[in-house]
Amino acid sequence: MQFKALLSSLAVCSIVGLSSCSKQEAEKLEVKTDISQEVLSQIRQLGFSTQEVRRQGDDYVVENDIRLTAQDLASASTSERHLLRVGTSEQYRTSNLVTGLPRVISVSVSSGLPASYVKALDAMILNYNNLKLRVTFKRVTSGANISIVKGPGPYGGYYGEAQGPSNGNPGGTIWLNPTNIGASSSQAAIAFTMAHEVGHCIGFRHTDYADRSYSCPGGPSNEGWAGVGAIHIPGTPTQANANSWMLACWGTNQVRPFTANDKTALEYLY
Repeated sequence: MQFKALLSSLAVCSIVGLSSCSKQEAEKLEVKTDISQEVLSQIRQLGFSTQEVRRQGDDYVVENDIRLTAQDLASASTSERHLLRVGTSEQYRTSNLVTGLPRVISVSVSSGLPASYVKALDAMILNYNNLKLRVTFKRVTSGANISIVKGPGPYGGYYGEAQGPSNGNPGGTIWLNPTNIGASSSQAAIAFTMAHEVGHCIGFRHTDYADRSYSCPGGPSNEGWAGVGAIHIPGTPTQANANSWMLACWGTNQVRPFTANDKTALEYLY
């Protein structure tokens, strides 16, 4: 996420209806230029792109919807390093995963979100639990491992953001924007958006990490790597992987069930 002085806005989408974790329509997104080179270097060391970095309070949002905390950035100098195999559209994970398996991960929906999101969460949980993984999910009303809350914004065209795993625990928060998701979105579409963000919470990167133009508008764009933080998952394809639940962009009200390759990736890790 490189920056230019005096750059005040950035067109985040050129095709109406596509969302990149989640670009929904052509909008202008303010780009803050006061992010230090030290922070950008830490983000790069973790293997994330330094293009279009956004600040949310004391945190930083990278690759549209992955939120990094100060603790995440502090781990950059000690992170485990891995070789990155760059293909067209492989499955990728971060260097952090959920540990202590088998494990039940509790998830809650904030009262600040529409009541329909509770049923969407139940549908998402069922979809994951049907895979019979060593991580399973359950809905709770408080004290959740992952809290789904209403995002503070500004979001531009994004549906939401998520934290990645830390210290063997799933990312603790998913921020959703119900305004951008839209009142007309189906329960299945909302459940899919949640499932995508939960994918980040348990350590998945975008399937088209190496070339976002596969699912997003615009020319070829690699999300960036530094030998860590984007690790190919064995058994997943090196060619284009259509309809993966972790593709970076999707259309309004679109639903992407887990593909055979998604299941391979989830089963390999969990």
